[in-house]
Amino acid sequence: MEDNEEVAEEYLFKVVLIGDSAVGKSNLLSRFARNEFDSNSKATIGVEFQTQAVEIDGKEVKAQIWDTAGQERFRAVTSAYYRGAVGALIVYDISRRTTFDSIKRWLEELSLHCDTTVARMLVGNKCDLENIREVSVEDGKSLAEAEGLFFMETSALDSTNVQTAFEIVIREIYNNISRKVLNSDSYKAELSVNRVNLANSAGSKQGRLNFSCCSS
Repeated sequence: MEDNEEVAEEYLFKVVLIGDSAVGKSNLLSRFARNEFDSNSKATIGVEFQTQAVEIDGKEVKAQIWDTAGQERFRAVTSAYYRGAVGALIVYDISRRTTFDSIKRWLEELSLHCDTTVARMLVGNKCDLENIREVSVEDGKSLAEAEGLFFMETSALDSTNVQTAFEIVIREIYNNISRKVLNSDSYKAELSVNRVNLANSAGSKQGRLNFSCCSS
């Protein structure tokens, strides 16, 4: 029994959702974790996270998925937000070109704050809005290829590819571990500390961390 618990503990990965505000990050998470969609969802304030279990190669792999606001005024929380992340979904809205143009900045920020190998997927969300599309599938594929990212278009509204996108990232993290890309002593130490921090902050399947923000 203890051995089983130890194995389960070994596979707890932190995945972050990043991208501009209102690209649908929160609804992607709620669709994946609870199969829910809120058409009246408001901009995330602070940080929300949910833990979801996925079975890979007969093992239960748990991903704690973090979602935070993409607005500039909340960027002060990014250091803590990125810490310990080994997976990331970088999200844009296919109907808003400006959100796609921001992707390189988000990738730079991810690289700045994460010093370990990170499984990364570029996600073109809201593919149900084909009639007002501003970013072509080809543009998304080209950027993903240039930056070495997985790529997928999704719709949190109708569930298109949402489960698949998250599972690809989680599987790639698992594969990275299996290939021992991240299996250094420093990574083990960081993962161990992370586990304690995540467990303390989570306590349950979902939670919220609020960061105060001052403005004049």
